[in-house]
Amino acid sequence: MQHSESAQSREHDLEESEAIEVLSELPPSAKLVAKALEYDNPLTQTQLEVETMLPPRTIRYALTRLEENDLVESRFSFADARKRYYSLTFE
Repeated sequence: MQHSESAQSREHDLEESEAIEVLSELPPSAKLVAKALEYDNPLTQTQLEVETMLPPRTIRYALTRLEENDLVESRFSFADARKRYYSLTFE
């Protein structure tokens, strides 16, 4: 049983290392947004603006780039369907 757990850990680590490699090629704004999500997720665009002090347009651009590379996923808020929550797809 421990053998299969360590195999799963290696798979997870591999995915994380691949994600880090992809992230290294993205613009600084995308890296900052990813770092903010690493510390506190899920977050809305407004929360990301506060955390990163980046303008809304830059946040949208960064999230688009992260989503294009499957590094971030979004879901609608149950409380307010106009809001989306973003979280990393890797840890």
